[in-house]
Amino acid sequence: MSSIYIFFKPLDIKQQIYVDVPLFELKNFTLYELNTKGLQTIMIGNAATRYANRYTIENMDYTDNKKEYIANMKADHGIYKNDKVTLTGNIAYVRDDGITFATQKAVYNKKTSIITTDVGYIAYLNDSVITGSYLKYNNNKNRIFSKNIRAKIQLEERK
Repeated sequence: MSSIYIFFKPLDIKQQIYVDVPLFELKNFTLYELNTKGLQTIMIGNAATRYANRYTIENMDYTDNKKEYIANMKADHGIYKNDKVTLTGNIAYVRDDGITFATQKAVYNKKTSIITTDVGYIAYLNDSVITGSYLKYNNNKNRIFSKNIRAKIQLEERK
């Protein structure tokens, strides 16, 4: 018996603390958010990982159908956390009334329907083109705030 203690040492198991463990992963998915008023949002992606406090999404296609106008956002990567969608990489924002813009980084707040980007962007409305360094677009009020803009505005002809 004493030879067991001499030749074999007890196993020393170190406990590890995992702070950010995925709960589940999805591949090629479509997520629908419904309430009593109907379809609110649709999120499509190639891959998603659900953590305790967020989703991370690859090739995100997010549509907000809650307001008067439908807004669609596509991006290479997205993080959905606490009613905010953080988008990165090749972002395209399209609203069904014709307003579109493209950028590389943006944050969309679902509660306020405001999308903000603090990197360069290019926006289109019909034949008008606007570029700038900062954009805050309120989807509810249809208002744009921008910094360092350069615009080519195409005015409608009167008949």
